[in-house]
Amino acid sequence: MAKPAPFLAFLVIAALISLPAGSLSQQSPSYLGFAVNATEMPPRDYYDYIIVGGGTAGCPLAATLSEKYKVLLLERGGIPYGKHNLMTQEGFLATLVEIDSHDSPAQAFTSEDGVPNARGRVLGGSSAINAGFYSRADQEFYWKSGIDWDRKLVNQSYEWVERAIVFKPDLKNWQSAVKDGFLEAGIGPFNGFSLDHLVGTKIGGSTFDTTGRRHSAADLLSYAKPHNIRVAVHATVERILVANPSKPSAVGVLYCDQSGHFHHALLHTNGEVLLSAGAIGSPQLLLLSGIGPRSYLSSWGIPVVRHHPYVGQFLYDNPRNGISIVPSMPLEHSLIQVVGITNTGAYLEAASNVIPFSTSGHGAFVRSSSLPVYFTVATLMEKIVGPLSVGSLRLASTDVRVNPIVRFNYFRNPVDLKRCVNGTRKIHEVLKSRTMDRLKYQQWYGPRDFRYVGASLPSDLSNDHLMGEFCRRTVTTIWHYHGGCLVGKVVDRNFRVFGMDSLRVVDGSTFTMSPGTNPQATLLMLGRYVGLKILRDRNG
Repeated sequence: MAKPAPFLAFLVIAALISLPAGSLSQQSPSYLGFAVNATEMPPRDYYDYIIVGGGTAGCPLAATLSEKYKVLLLERGGIPYGKHNLMTQEGFLATLVEIDSHDSPAQAFTSEDGVPNARGRVLGGSSAINAGFYSRADQEFYWKSGIDWDRKLVNQSYEWVERAIVFKPDLKNWQSAVKDGFLEAGIGPFNGFSLDHLVGTKIGGSTFDTTGRRHSAADLLSYAKPHNIRVAVHATVERILVANPSKPSAVGVLYCDQSGHFHHALLHTNGEVLLSAGAIGSPQLLLLSGIGPRSYLSSWGIPVVRHHPYVGQFLYDNPRNGISIVPSMPLEHSLIQVVGITNTGAYLEAASNVIPFSTSGHGAFVRSSSLPVYFTVATLMEKIVGPLSVGSLRLASTDVRVNPIVRFNYFRNPVDLKRCVNGTRKIHEVLKSRTMDRLKYQQWYGPRDFRYVGASLPSDLSNDHLMGEFCRRTVTTIWHYHGGCLVGKVVDRNFRVFGMDSLRVVDGSTFTMSPGTNPQATLLMLGRYVGLKILRDRNG
């Protein structure tokens, strides 16, 4: 389908920046004394709850359940603390395009649509590699998610997260200009700083603090009861262990450490296995464990534990489109802090990144040599609501370390394409604002204009065909993929896998739509929320 969007070509350049180690003291916090390398784990041990995936939902889930029960949290990646790129705003892009290795915190994959993507592979999951924006879900998400939400408990769960890792950002020149540009383009009213989803322009929360240090789901493990929890990193779960074929029930998991040794983590009576491996990892692990479409599993030689036709189906990713410019004045480095929530099915956001360039003799920007000139690349982007276009996931190997094959089918549903066109036209209105005018360059001959990096907007914005082609040609991801284990298809309203005992899925793979502008807040809330529900149900 589409090639990677030209306007994000600077991602590759950013990978070439060598950020200094700095004097930032970011070693593992003392409360993570219960985290060990999986090589130190016993060959066999028993727990009340085994959580697969120490990511955005898995960490708050583990911390909550440890209040009363013995919990094992298994994470295939390592510890994030002490890694400068990972723990600072300036290292965001460099982390995403880091050469992929077993130790890199972001595992790259490219969908069959031809769009590069990434999934977290570190304690904290994708909350440890993202742009840090924090905003609660929109009301439509609660109505359409298929879950009977206890809204009081939802709000309490959000607040629990926010006390620990959410901050009010300090807007500098680019984000302030974006805010003013959004308002001039009619994205109103201005709602100020808010963590709620509100139509108009607002300043959202951030998981980067005032010093620029990243906070992630891993920080929520500070809430855990140390004597009740064990966190094993570099622990790759190979499959879920199931007993009683007539009424299958999860009894534990088999995982492998870095040395290639296998470990059995088994459940106490009334315990559960909780998958929090994300929209890619959770359906993949279900399939490898024999839970999926019977004929498909048989074609791979995987013994069928439970026929589940919808595992890996109904997979979604929110497409991202936009433009990037080199502004005529210096701008600071910034990640997403301001959002414009329109009533036409699109959300507008922005970022700016300081990267080294030099100019060729023809005035084109090229990668710098030994003495770089630093320029800012400023990006305006839009994400559509939903989406409605449906994709799927299938295995590429029986090795869990190998990314499955995914296809998102961007813009297959015409409503998604229309929303993208609406959002792209709104970007044009922002560029026409008085605020943005001062970022233009004076041309040698003619009027002032923007200096683009990659694709500019079509010349005729009234032409629906040209606008649609622009959306298709420049599509990339905003890393908000979800689905694959949908509520009502694979799991029930309490996230229990249909037809299975002692097995739940608690992550974004259960979502039918992306919750508002960004799923991070909702996933963090989800881990706490489900943990509290389990404690309430089990304790009467």
